[in-house]
Amino acid sequence: MDAGSDLLPPAAGVAAPAMTAPEASAVFGRIAGNIEKVMHGSREGVRKLLAAFASGGHVLIEDYPGTGKTTLAKSLAASIGCRFTRVQFTPDLLPSDILGVSVFNQKDQQFEFRAGPVFTSILLADEINRASPRTQSALLEVMAEGQVSVEGRTHPMDALFFVVATQNPVEFRGTYPLPEAQMDRFAMCISLGYVDAEVEVKVLAAQDFGHPLAALRAAATREEVLALRERVRHVRIADELRRYIVDLVRRTRSIPQVQLGCGPRASIALAGAAKALALFEGEEYVRPEHLHELAVPVLAHRMVLDPQAKFGGLTGAALVADILREVPVPA
Repeated sequence: MDAGSDLLPPAAGVAAPAMTAPEASAVFGRIAGNIEKVMHGSREGVRKLLAAFASGGHVLIEDYPGTGKTTLAKSLAASIGCRFTRVQFTPDLLPSDILGVSVFNQKDQQFEFRAGPVFTSILLADEINRASPRTQSALLEVMAEGQVSVEGRTHPMDALFFVVATQNPVEFRGTYPLPEAQMDRFAMCISLGYVDAEVEVKVLAAQDFGHPLAALRAAATREEVLALRERVRHVRIADELRRYIVDLVRRTRSIPQVQLGCGPRASIALAGAAKALALFEGEEYVRPEHLHELAVPVLAHRMVLDPQAKFGGLTGAALVADILREVPVPA
């Protein structure tokens, strides 16, 4: 594939972006560097989180307790100076506790809507699988469409609205597995993992006099972040790579051990995140390497494996890795 063939002027009627690729890469770098002041040894996780955020997707962080899932979400909010809300998901949480509820105002003799915590810029849905499916479903519309419908009225969300959900993969008592429709709303599912011994020593030293998150200051303005998101849309992707994305996604639907493969939303998420990752590196176009880096976090969590294959130790990540080896890369 000739990468230069995709570096053409914008199509007629498409406005040129206000931010150049080097400027966008610099903003990416400032935000990532700021987060890494707190999230030591988590560069790959930060990179993927920002790729999802800049492309308008949402992220599920599935990892063990104490690996920094909540801190990562807080660090992102602090680094861009936006509103942050945390909701601790519990079995008794109701949809109205998240979306909001109408309350009768005796003074005015009419109902008024009291917005819930979902009306924010960055929402941390902590331990999302502890809430009932009824409550989990409260996020379906807002994650897919950026709006909330309550009592016949539609309320638009903030332009930066971004959901970071967390769950513990080894704790099952008192939890409810996320349904397939909910999993499909997440552009990526990532893990941070444990850091090595040297980094863990740095983490200990950094907290001698308080948590470093308290001293974190914004590294980018709201206007810069909005311009960055708009610039991601203008990153070019060749038709051959679009077909390659579709081939990867369609392959997940024909594997015998998979009961439910990935849908078109996965293709859209992979293309968008790859554009953001390319821009992160200061490039104007998507390369196959960007797709390879993101294929597992974008596709694996969407696949529903046959129970027998799952109990046999097969994972979605392993199947996606096989697909990447089997599907030919555009020449």
